Amino acid sequence: MTRTVGPEANQTPPEVADAPAVALHSGTSDLRGLFSRNLRQSGIYVAFLAIVVLFAILTSGTSLSPGNITNIVLQYSYVLVLAIGMVIVIIAGHIDLSVGSVVALTGAVSAVLVIRHGAPWWVGVLAAIAVGLAVGAWHGFWVAYVGIPAFIVTLAGMLLFRGLTLQVLDNVSLSPFPSEYGKVASGFLNGLIGGNGYDAFTLLIGVIAVAGYAVSGFRTRVARIRYKQPVESFPLFVARVVAVGLVVMAFAWQLAHARGLPIVLIILGVLVIAYGTITKRSVFGRQVYAIGGNLSAATLSGVKVRVVNFWIFVNMGFLSAVAGIIYSSRSNGAQPGAGNSFELDAIAAAFIGGAAVTGGVGTVVGAMVGGLLVAVMSNGMQLMGVDQSIQSVVKGLVLLLAVAFDVYNKRRGGNR
Repeated sequence: MTRTVGPEANQTPPEVADAPAVALHSGTSDLRGLFSRNLRQSGIYVAFLAIVVLFAILTSGTSLSPGNITNIVLQYSYVLVLAIGMVIVIIAGHIDLSVGSVVALTGAVSAVLVIRHGAPWWVGVLAAIAVGLAVGAWHGFWVAYVGIPAFIVTLAGMLLFRGLTLQVLDNVSLSPFPSEYGKVASGFLNGLIGGNGYDAFTLLIGVIAVAGYAVSGFRTRVARIRYKQPVESFPLFVARVVAVGLVVMAFAWQLAHARGLPIVLIILGVLVIAYGTITKRSVFGRQVYAIGGNLSAATLSGVKVRVVNFWIFVNMGFLSAVAGIIYSSRSNGAQPGAGNSFELDAIAAAFIGGAAVTGGVGTVVGAMVGGLLVAVMSNGMQLMGVDQSIQSVVKGLVLLLAVAFDVYNKRRGGNR
């Protein structure tokens, strides 16, 4: 066997060195093949678009009005925050049934400090986050180090922290919060750089978001070409970026003609970008996928499973606290029954968004789309005056179909 020495040994293969240039000409135009290879994730975007169009027709366009789109963002933002943490928990092969109770407890702690004892609003925010982190550490200890299944630990937590909420609030509601606290979920950035009949700053943020998506998409395309993975042809890539850009700018246009950019949307955007980066580009994120995909292989590969599991639940506690702050700010108070069924909405968002029941599969963006799909359905049915019982039936069927779709994909892949 011969070995190359000298300058040639350190040369990068031309196809790797010129990957950005190759990315302009490589790829396939086989839409059907690309769709089938990415069926789990691509299917949810098609379904979301279909749901949006359906309810736009059924409500005669009311569902896409500026005021209603703003209302969807404000009304369902806390569920989307919970969905970010829940999809990470599910990817690792766990579940968390306590998040609704933790939302209630963190909001209650904040309300007692700010409303009952007159502390500054930011003290309530910090206290809520501290409680959320403590709850996450409690769950993480029992799951990671004692070895009790997460289903049991968080089921106990659901009861435990609901009871603590009642104790903290003395079984009564507290309201109202100071106006500064209320701006967390109900505040807007409007008029920062002007605009005649619309908010120019909101449109600028939309342009920045589209540009970031295009740059990130091109970098991902280059990376996949380097590893000889299939990508769509460059014209199809451009068409995808343009389509997403049009959707984002239409969304920004509607917000700009309502009340401007919601502060809670900025919080949500920061969380999506941060956790999207963590799950896809960090060692911790790869370890989470490894644990959920094959626990034995992850252990043999040197992954510190206990440590990773512990921090997964600490993170879930943190995001539950953020959701608790947003929800209490939105409702302008704390109630003993706050957060009921929030865990079901977060779990539904993760599974509808493409997370696998057995773990190892799922994305933050997919969970967001799944959560938005549920939000659009719920909002659309409310606009149509559909009875609450029927709404529950529809959401239950959608969740069941999403899980059935995941099972079908696994069997289909196993038969190949």
